[in-house]
Amino acid sequence: MNICVFLSAADLDERYTRPAREFAELLGRGGHTLVWGGSESGLMKVVADGVQESGGKLVGVSVDFLAAKARTNADEMVIARDLAERKALLLEKSDAIVIMVGGTGTLDEATEILELKKHGKHTKPVVLLNTAGFYDGLRQQFQRMEDEGFLPLPLTELVFFAKDGVGALAYLEESSGLQ
Repeated sequence: MNICVFLSAADLDERYTRPAREFAELLGRGGHTLVWGGSESGLMKVVADGVQESGGKLVGVSVDFLAAKARTNADEMVIARDLAERKALLLEKSDAIVIMVGGTGTLDEATEILELKKHGKHTKPVVLLNTAGFYDGLRQQFQRMEDEGFLPLPLTELVFFAKDGVGALAYLEESSGLQ
């Protein structure tokens, strides 16, 4: 399965890097392909290393202004013109999406993917990997949106919140019908 992972390129502490590496190793051992932003920095590097070292493949989609930070030994690397094209290519090349910890770029990617799913532009499973409770506040906000009528379908049809990588991967494999 081609699994798109949106996540930070920042250097983060062990409470985020350890679970990210464990998830990456699960992907690699499962023979999955990581589709990601292509960066050789921070958490993006941790996940790419873990997938590759565990036998998985890497498909990167970088963007022209970050091309100098792109991983050189990915199985495939595409350089998009801009962030909009990058997000479209990441979605196109994936069977499922996992949103890990990140900043404004990750939040932008997450909300766009969910908005597209809400409007039926894709039906791919989406998981928010809630490492160390990072997305507790976002989950609360999404629940409020649902409770107050801002979402046209149940939150559970848009996104699955996983506490760990094992739960995230199990959900993806069950939901997508792909292995």
